[in-house]
Amino acid sequence: MSRPLAVLRAFLAACLLAVTAGACAGEREETLVVLGPWTGDEGEAFEAMLNRLDDGTGRTYTYQGTRSLRETLVAQLEAGDPPDVAILNSVGELTEYARAGRLRPLPAAAAARAYPPWAPPLTVDGTRRTYWVPLKVDLKSLVWSREGQSAASPEWCVGLASQATSGWPGTDWIEDILLHQAGPDVYTRWATGRLRWRDPRVREAWTTWADLLGDRSKASVDQSLTMSYVGTPDPADKGGADPRGLLGSVTPRCTHEHQSAFIRYVYAGDPVRADPSAGFLRGRAAHDGAYEVAGDMAAVFSDDPAARTLVERLSGKTARTLWRSEAKEELRPFFPDATDPQPTDPTGRRIAAILTEKARTLCFDASDAMPPVLRDAFHRAVLQYFGNPTGERLDELLGQLDAVRADAAPDTGPGRLPASGICAAPGG
Repeated sequence: MSRPLAVLRAFLAACLLAVTAGACAGEREETLVVLGPWTGDEGEAFEAMLNRLDDGTGRTYTYQGTRSLRETLVAQLEAGDPPDVAILNSVGELTEYARAGRLRPLPAAAAARAYPPWAPPLTVDGTRRTYWVPLKVDLKSLVWSREGQSAASPEWCVGLASQATSGWPGTDWIEDILLHQAGPDVYTRWATGRLRWRDPRVREAWTTWADLLGDRSKASVDQSLTMSYVGTPDPADKGGADPRGLLGSVTPRCTHEHQSAFIRYVYAGDPVRADPSAGFLRGRAAHDGAYEVAGDMAAVFSDDPAARTLVERLSGKTARTLWRSEAKEELRPFFPDATDPQPTDPTGRRIAAILTEKARTLCFDASDAMPPVLRDAFHRAVLQYFGNPTGERLDELLGQLDAVRADAAPDTGPGRLPASGICAAPGG
């Protein structure tokens, strides 16, 4: 017998034996791959929940967590090996993927849990469908301070570094200010590319941010540009590298921090409080009930029907209950509906009540709703303005952003995020 034929027969025999053991059918066919943004303790909790979702059907799930989510997903798509499910916080990116035919529409049960502002339906190729659903959500319109700290004259903590996405803490400031000064309608038009960056109301949001932060020394500016948004580790902690938040990291000491609800994990056990940001932003009382929010959305990238079923299960109450039980108390996720299981710590409960009941209007993070090229330009412009907050520099930057907005206009035509999907009442 020739050597090639013998090798082939040996391989077929081995494969036949493996099939009887439940292998050799292809790992990719049996295991669904979920790509997401959580690493460390967050990633472990999500993965533990996935493992407990195994329902005995023979399908198992593996989780790939990365802080370079966009780059990883793009590389996998270019290689022709996308994950079955990916979890992204940028609905602008998701919109691009839907229009490019990369996403698969969700089944009815998952679509029923995908309401604005988290997941508005899109019209693609003349058909209106739902392409993603929120798994966890966050409240962004918050100001953090130490218990007992006066709000009369805040000394603002600022940390703008975030690796490839540095600048986003500053975009959150500007978005939140615009929402509370000009209201949800203007905010929506701007977020969806229907309003110029050089509009006076948008410009005022930038200048208000600079006024609120006040005069800063070059050393302070440099510190904010290079410091992570989670702060630095405590040098007195011999154990290692856990961040301690900006309230304990900035020198000279600062008193208030504008940051999303997720930051509560760095202050676990600390005497801090989180207040609605409306009282700090020089906005109008009529818009105090509006809040900026963000979310992590699950979308299906493969043709495997089981991937659609998985997203349906991930967005259901069983998965959310398991997720909460697996996560540390300070990392327990917020979910979009009042009937969902929510964090049990006092700060988490207060924030969940705002998200699901007290807010009049929730508006999705504007930069995350923009086309990625415009979002990235916004990040860079914030860093440049923070370093040189002059009127001349601002006019130059806003002109550049308007040029990017114009170039991105073809990407915001048919199939773009509907204006009606950016802001909505809690609970859909």
